[in-house]
Parts: sequence; C-alpha cells; structure tokens
Amino acid sequence: MALLDDTLRDGLQSTAVRQPTLDERSELLVAMRRAGIDAVNLGLPAVSPAAASAIVRLAKEAAALGLGVVCAGRTLEADMRAIVAVAERSGSVLEGHAFVGASAIRARVEGWELGVLQARTAAAIDTLVRAGLSAAFVTEDTTRSHPDALRALFTTALDAGATRLCLCDTVGYATPAGVRRLVGFTRAFLAERRRHVALDWHGHADRGLALANALAALGAGVDRVHGTVLGVGERAGNTPIELFALNLSLDGAWPEDLTRLAEYCRRASTLLGVEIPAHHPLVGEGAFRTATGVHAAAIRKAARQDAWLSERVYGALPSSAVGRAQEVCIGPMSGRANVEHWLSLRGLAADEALVQRLLRSARASDHVLDDAEVLEIVAAQRANPAEKA
Repeated sequence: MALLDDTLRDGLQSTAVRQPTLDERSELLVAMRRAGIDAVNLGLPAVSPAAASAIVRLAKEAAALGLGVVCAGRTLEADMRAIVAVAERSGSVLEGHAFVGASAIRARVEGWELGVLQARTAAAIDTLVRAGLSAAFVTEDTTRSHPDALRALFTTALDAGATRLCLCDTVGYATPAGVRRLVGFTRAFLAERRRHVALDWHGHADRGLALANALAALGAGVDRVHGTVLGVGERAGNTPIELFALNLSLDGAWPEDLTRLAEYCRRASTLLGVEIPAHHPLVGEGAFRTATGVHAAAIRKAARQDAWLSERVYGALPSSAVGRAQEVCIGPMSGRANVEHWLSLRGLAADEALVQRLLRSARASDHVLDDAEVLEIVAAQRANPAEKA
C-alpha cells in the first residue's frame, strides 16, 4: 500500500490556503518524506514557464529525498511534452499522469465525443511512453461515468502503454459501497483482459465521505491512495492523508512514526495558513483531553494500574504515539476525579475545601478552565481559605 501526496497540486487549488513560496514547498517535501509519504504530485508544468521551472527544482529535491515524483497534465500533446521536459531538465524518473473527464455530464458541457477522447488518450499516453516515462491514465469523475465509456477509455490507455489507472471521485459523489463496486468493476475488467496494472484512488470530501471512501477503496484492492495534508483541496477538500495513514497505523499496516506525521501536519498548517480544528484526531488541541467527570474517573483508576491502560480506556489512539500526553481538564461537566487528578499531577494537595471551590468555579463557567485559571483559584483559596468562590 502506497500513499501519494497531492498537497502541492490539488491541495493548493483550495481557495482557503495561502500559496507557499518555493522554499516553503521544499520544506513541505522534507516534512512529508519524514512522515513516510511515498510519492508527491508536483503539479501541472504546462500551466506556465514559471510553474515548470519551479517543478523542475522540486522534482530534483523530491527525488533526492526518495519521494516518487509525479507530474500531471490534460490529455493534450502540449501538456505531455511539458511533463517530458521536466523529466529531461531535472534528470528525475517521473511518473506522468494524463487526465481526462470521463463522465457524461462533463462530455455534455465540453461537447466531447468518446472517439475524440480516445484519440487524445492514446496520443497522450504514447508521448509519455516514448519518452521512457511511467504513464498513469486518470479518469476524472470516474464515479459518475458510464461503464461502457470507462471500458473504452481504459482499453485505449492500456493499449497505448499505460501502467497505472487512477479512479477519481472528483466531486465527492461516491459512497463506500459505490467505491467498492467501482474498484471491483475495474479489477474484473483488467482480469478479463489479463492486464496487470496498478490502481490508484483519488477522492474528494463534498459529502464528507473522503476518508471512508479511501478506506473502502483500499479494502477493495487499490494499490495507492491519494490525499492531501489536513484534507486541503478544492471545494470541501480531499482525503486527509494523515487520517488515512492514522487508520492504517491502527490496523497495523503503517509502520511509520506517527509523531513525524503530526509534525508534518503542524508545519503544513503554518505554511498553508490553515487552522487545525481542535477536534482533529491526530493533531487537534482537544484530541487527547477530557473534562468529563465519568471519563476522568475511569482514566484515574486506569492510571493507578497501568499507563498502557490509562491511554486506552477512553481513546483509540494512545497520546504517546504522537508525542502527546493525555490531559484531564476541569470544566462545567467535571467531577471530583478531574480536580484530584489535575492537582496530583502538579504535586498539589487536594484538600476538600480546594476541591469544592474548584468544582464550584468550573461548574459556574461556560468553558473548560485553562491552567492559569485553575492556578488562580488555587492561589485564591490559599490566600482566603474561608472564602467561598
């Protein structure tokens, strides 16, 4: 199972991100490779001479880091020649992605005939193959395409020398059941023709199903999944590559260090200007925090027995796996266990008057108290032990 990072292509198409400088993109390459990412899509060199020059530099750097290098283009001769030129100028072994809209709705908008698309596909793949590059054929909007159109386009691409097919849920239309059927259809098509090529999955989050769909595609037999850091991308975004990797890790299929994946997310957040939600499962501020009384009580009991147990009694992912510590906070829904645990970790005596004062203050608040607020109450109790909060 391999991961392709699309942050520097599809991710930067988001209207909500800051465009990183070239040096910052280089920094992101280092971070994604440290995180365990296998390959990176550097974008479309045919966009402009400036884009091509930037991609040449990044291709050299990515290859030196051990990242697989991917460049994309439409099934047009000019786009394919631009990819070949990047390979020649960078001296890198590139994988070229030739994409075309395959759905009837796209064909209607563009006025495309299937025969024209087949001719463009054959020419595009042939250009890459003749240059000695690996060629992947990408059907945009695969999930809304007719099976007959897919068969025709797949056949054309394979006959021209494509060694990889990429199935796309371009507008986030699919459900996990639909993804499984699509991958099954494609695998059956390849088996009938005795063709052995790699399969990719590329999905979007318009229905909020990008991660679920990517996991379904993996289960159905794709070889590589595309994603972007923090799920950035056009409209509602793409498959969050870090959450996909997290799920692989929890299933025992991701051997990489999750702390480096978390570092990648935090660095990307800064460079792309994208805020990390507090509830993000891997790097959110609240991911390993609880202020609920019953949860705190169970965690406290578990901690008396075993650190391993303490991290898992109310969590699927142990906080230590990402370099974090489990936190028990004090807030409106807290109980005695929260207060006693918080105080004990800081070497403070949990006398009854202080415990009650903290509970009264927390329950009167509209938010979870931060450390400074708790310490202020502790100081006030020490200064005026007879005074009620």
